[in-house]
Amino acid sequence: MKKWLPVIVAALLSACSSSEKDTTWYQLPSAPQSYAANQTAQNSRLLWVEQVTVPDYLAGSGVVYQTTDVQYVIANSNLWASPLDQQLRNTLVANLNSALPGWVVSSQPLGATQDTLNVNVTGFHGRYDGRVIVSGEWLLRHQGDLIKRPFHVELTQREDGYDAMVKQLAAAWQQEAQAIAGELTRLP
Repeated sequence: MKKWLPVIVAALLSACSSSEKDTTWYQLPSAPQSYAANQTAQNSRLLWVEQVTVPDYLAGSGVVYQTTDVQYVIANSNLWASPLDQQLRNTLVANLNSALPGWVVSSQPLGATQDTLNVNVTGFHGRYDGRVIVSGEWLLRHQGDLIKRPFHVELTQREDGYDAMVKQLAAAWQQEAQAIAGELTRLP
């Protein structure tokens, strides 16, 4: 029995020293939907959000944090609950639906007279100076014309931690949705 004692002690010590950190999963919140304002396609402007793309460093499951002006860390225990590009597309559709009464905004094609929006997100991360960054460009096809706009939103994170960072990222994304909606309402 004495010869097994060191093995048992070593096993117990290694089990205690390798305590696993719990994984936390994040989903972006979106603006609440107004169900009273259900629209029919007959009397509405139509917008198809065709796709939202993200670069490879954002396409993984880990939440991204910028540690210096040139270094990024992809979290191992703070993960997106579903692919980030899908979350960004779904929340953009929900936010635009809320911001554009009289429009039907969908992630599915709506017909021949629809406008089509594509968004390329190049930055969606927290940063070492306590700010969150949401950047990229969007391209709208409207009545045969193409409209392209860059965007860059920076917001200050109010609290430390991934929860606060994800909430501020969602707020910045909603702010960009409001800016897109403002441009859309000025179209002929």
